Amino acid sequence: MDTDEKIKESLQKWEEKVLNPWLSKRPERKKSFMTPSGIEVNRLYTPLDLKGSYSEKIGFPGEYPFTRGIYPTMYRGRLWTIRQYAGFGSAEDTNARFRKLLQAGQTGLSMAFDLPTQLGLDPDHVLAFTEVGVVGVSMFHWKEMDLVMSGIPMDKVTTSMTINATAIELLSMYVATAESRGVNRNVLDGTVQNDILKEYIARKNFIYPPEPSMRYAIDLIEYSAKNIPKWYPISISGYHIREAGADAVLEVAFTLADGIEYVRKTAERGIPVDDFASKLSFFFAGYTNIFEEVAKFRAARRMWAKIMKDWFNAKKPDSMMLRFHTQTGGAELTAQQPEINIIRTTLQALAAVLGGTQSLHVNSYDEALALPSEKAAKIAIRVQQIIAYESGAAESIDPLAGSYYIEWLTDEIEERAWKIIDQIEKMGGMMKAIERGYPQAEIANSAYRIQKMIETGDMVKVGVNMFYEPDWIGTTEVFRVNPQIRDRIMERLKKYRTERDEIKWRDSLNELRKAAEKERENLFPYILTAIKSGATVGEISSTLREVWGEYKEPAIF
Repeated sequence: MDTDEKIKESLQKWEEKVLNPWLSKRPERKKSFMTPSGIEVNRLYTPLDLKGSYSEKIGFPGEYPFTRGIYPTMYRGRLWTIRQYAGFGSAEDTNARFRKLLQAGQTGLSMAFDLPTQLGLDPDHVLAFTEVGVVGVSMFHWKEMDLVMSGIPMDKVTTSMTINATAIELLSMYVATAESRGVNRNVLDGTVQNDILKEYIARKNFIYPPEPSMRYAIDLIEYSAKNIPKWYPISISGYHIREAGADAVLEVAFTLADGIEYVRKTAERGIPVDDFASKLSFFFAGYTNIFEEVAKFRAARRMWAKIMKDWFNAKKPDSMMLRFHTQTGGAELTAQQPEINIIRTTLQALAAVLGGTQSLHVNSYDEALALPSEKAAKIAIRVQQIIAYESGAAESIDPLAGSYYIEWLTDEIEERAWKIIDQIEKMGGMMKAIERGYPQAEIANSAYRIQKMIETGDMVKVGVNMFYEPDWIGTTEVFRVNPQIRDRIMERLKKYRTERDEIKWRDSLNELRKAAEKERENLFPYILTAIKSGATVGEISSTLREVWGEYKEPAIF
């Protein structure tokens, strides 16, 4: 076996005899090569670039530190869950789209909600009027959830719901729908996003101030751990952080820092970490630079295992596993020549699979123009199926492991992310860092740096700063939500309000108000009772607004 000294000697000879004469005749295209995160990429990587031992840094799949994957056989035993994020217009429209996606081979549902639902506003609220059903399904009453899930076996399908500030309301609707069909909540399987910290950092769809919002999020985690055992009560989301302009290093650091905050707050309730940690899930973006993305996923998995083991004294291997869903990068897509986005999303999806994702959504090629058309959504599913069944990527576990470049880049991303997490810890944790505007400012700086690279041509975007076609005329079908759907939704809202028991409805909201005024009362059972009593999302949110107020983001720049 070659020693380090022998490799150094061979490398030096190669540079003198082969590389330098070649460079004198054919210079490289650029003086330096960078990943999108600003990590300089060397010309060549050798064993000299690797740090630590195999067992310490890489190991085997299904074993700590889980660098190579959380399951011993990974995709050889079971493929990742194929999801397509969908939802628009009325409950019937979304149900029809779900059924078609399932027929096309989707294996799990992923539900999108309109902005009024996300912000706790009913469709008849003055601020909701133009947004009803536009970027997701309008979900204001539990019977709307029943319509969305019509004909779909809730005891067999897994459902992911992208909802945060009103997450308990939506999960309560899901529970109420299941129980109305005789499906026990113990068999319900899926995920609710419930990650309010990233809303303050990046996405901005918050309602209440940070402290009561964190209480609300932890209430959901606590209640689910005890009452909905198969459910994942939070999806700690780096995706929106990345889409807001963060690079891969910031995505890892801020996402794991958010995770640390949630674990701390839940443990402060007196819940042993091994009783809930296995039901924490994560959500990352998949971007186009395959190698940086694969290294990012591997680094995040290794870091989380260390955090749970060393910081929180987790004992069960399940508690140390970073389970994650991936969505391809929406911000990477271009409106010009949108069909080439199929190539981008294929590379992004491949990176997620090579990085060991448990669940995957591929963006449709037309998403830079509008909500996905039915045709585009089906092509996105086919992308996943070709990767799964034709590419060979699912046949060997962590197939890029051992690549000198991948292992070096995994270490580099990890080292850079630890420095950021250490800085956040010195501030007192992510809540304090958010109050100081630290992650928000870092994301803004990263977004500016990346945009500057695109504008100067240092980062190539095909169809934007290279191979742009000024005479290109778009022929892509653009999907639009029928605005008349709003009238149908309004009529149903009026109907629901006339059908409920007014006394039970009023009493349930009064009990919720009293519980919210207390410091440690778990709100989930009160919100579930209100939902079953016919309360709407807007009415429940209005009750909590009366107690907690609304959050107005301060100027931090």
